[in-house]
Amino acid sequence: MSQHYYEAADLAKFGKISEFQKAMGDKFFAWYGEVYKDGALSAREKSLIALAVAHAVQCPYCIDAYSTDAVEKGYSEAQMMEAVHVAASIRGGASLVHGVQMMNKVKEISM
Repeated sequence: MSQHYYEAADLAKFGKISEFQKAMGDKFFAWYGEVYKDGALSAREKSLIALAVAHAVQCPYCIDAYSTDAVEKGYSEAQMMEAVHVAASIRGGASLVHGVQMMNKVKEISM
């Protein structure tokens, strides 16, 4: 039995997710590959966005992959950490803005 839910070695197995559903897996990887090509945003810019999103969705595999990718694409530690702070601010802000829903409900039941 594994010691952790997330095993670093599993990241290398990502390409094998098509084994149980080849048609959909192949479509996903074709789309995924297309997404990260240069377009209106450069592949380099997309790497930093992916790193921030990886932190927002808290995917350890994605954090590992896009930390490596961002370093390989020339981002500095400071740039990468700033992207993480941007992700954290969005997560924190999303929690806080839902406080408005709570405030509305409290006002409704207090009347």
